[in-house]
Amino acid sequence: MPTDPVGRFLAALDPDHRNAIGAKPREEQERLAAAWERELEADDELDTLDELSPSAAEAEAARRVLEREAG
Repeated sequence: MPTDPVGRFLAALDPDHRNAIGAKPREEQERLAAAWERELEADDELDTLDELSPSAAEAEAARRVLEREAG
């Protein structure tokens, strides 16, 4: 399992998004990974989900970040 924020963020994405984000410049990946980490830290719902399933919480946070970027 990756330990750097970008690697962890990419691992939390579904395969299609992982490929799309993986093709972006490293700066963009780092920006999205930082937003993802802030989402994980700030949302209390994700804290609860993280206790039940850390990978599901990470995937949900990644989905939210990408949804905000698209909107």
